[in-house]
Amino acid sequence: MSFTRRPRHRARLAKFVRYASVSAISTVTSLTVLGVLVGLLRVDAVVANVVATAIGTVPSFELNRRWVWSQRGGDRRLTQLVPFCALSFGGLVLSSIAVHLASAATLASSRIVHTGAVELANVGAYGALWLIQFFLCDRLLFAHPAPARPAPATVLAPPEPDPSPELLESGIA
Repeated sequence: MSFTRRPRHRARLAKFVRYASVSAISTVTSLTVLGVLVGLLRVDAVVANVVATAIGTVPSFELNRRWVWSQRGGDRRLTQLVPFCALSFGGLVLSSIAVHLASAATLASSRIVHTGAVELANVGAYGALWLIQFFLCDRLLFAHPAPARPAPATVLAPPEPDPSPELLESGIA
């Protein structure tokens, strides 16, 4: 049986495709902000990366929560938001180091090369963490609580009736 024919695998693949779509949306959002800040406004690359990541985290959290993992309501939102932001912060630290190194290496280059190097460093750093984040979100952060399993019912068989004296005499019982 192929991978996509099994319902559980098909559901996981669909979830992964939605996750990739959300990542594309948040990446485009972050890279647009990063490009404008670094390329047009000449903001320091690390500061621009922090701002871009913060802005991209908002649609990423909400779309992942609602669309990818079908979470509704606010009962678990705060307990999910804090770890999600911590994951984003971990990516931010890694990407800020990469962005800083790319910025320093291309400071004397043209504005287009400099901005492209900074954006490439950003994408590379987040790409390295992408699969790890999917696994953590799927298995821990947005996992649906396991449904309460009812205690197994003990089925008692009714007692066998005593054979009537007539059956005993006839030899049937």
